Amino acid sequence: MTPTAPNATPLVEIKDLSAGYNNEMVLRDINLTVEPDNFIGLIGPNGGGKTTLFKVILGLLQPHKGTIKVMGMAPEKGRQHIGYVPQFTYYDSDFPIRARDVVRMGRLGPKHLFKPYTAEDDRVVEECLERVHLTDKGNAPLRELSGGQRQRIYIARALASEPELLLLDEPTNSVDVEASAQIYELLHEINLQGVTILLISHDLNVISSYVKTIGCLNRTLHYHGEKEITEDMIQAGYNCPVELIAHGLPHRVLAKHEEQG
Repeated sequence: MTPTAPNATPLVEIKDLSAGYNNEMVLRDINLTVEPDNFIGLIGPNGGGKTTLFKVILGLLQPHKGTIKVMGMAPEKGRQHIGYVPQFTYYDSDFPIRARDVVRMGRLGPKHLFKPYTAEDDRVVEECLERVHLTDKGNAPLRELSGGQRQRIYIARALASEPELLLLDEPTNSVDVEASAQIYELLHEINLQGVTILLISHDLNVISSYVKTIGCLNRTLHYHGEKEITEDMIQAGYNCPVELIAHGLPHRVLAKHEEQG
């Protein structure tokens, strides 16, 4: 993988952005720069606007004010360089689709519609299966995979578009603790391979072990390009005291709260 050049163009650049639905502003005065090779974790309460922010980055929701550039372009053009793993992926368990075919869907695009897959497409699909450590499951029906394996297949599908930026909305939401750890380890590997990652998660303990920088979003964004989860960040994001319980983690990510009177 080619090292990132100094002063490389940001993958996403958001300035003074506000967005929402109808007359309700869900996001207010957002400023965020996503630099190449970063691994950003976004935390925050439900309804805080995290998924809405992804919609803006993907060009699915227009901002009410402010600006956003994706790869230096409007999101509608820049999103071709983004791989996206949504929070919920629905599938018909009776439909006999193989894991490999799901990954192959990531090769679809405006230029590939109504055209047969090529040898290059097949090569990329096999490479993506290998990257998520599921080469041996390529021919398995999707319904026979575990929840964690299905989620890794969806990540492989996003990687099949050969993105520069990977957006993941709660990728471990419906999997057990062991599968969750495997997914985070996998994302760490993918980031080391040169893919920038922007991740939404509620798992503060795990996210602090793998990401490079952390932000807290609750309609406004608190992000300073650092990894530490500060007390001020939590207070501003959640508007209440939050105590983290570290299960064997090598470091504490939040100082103890003072007693509330």
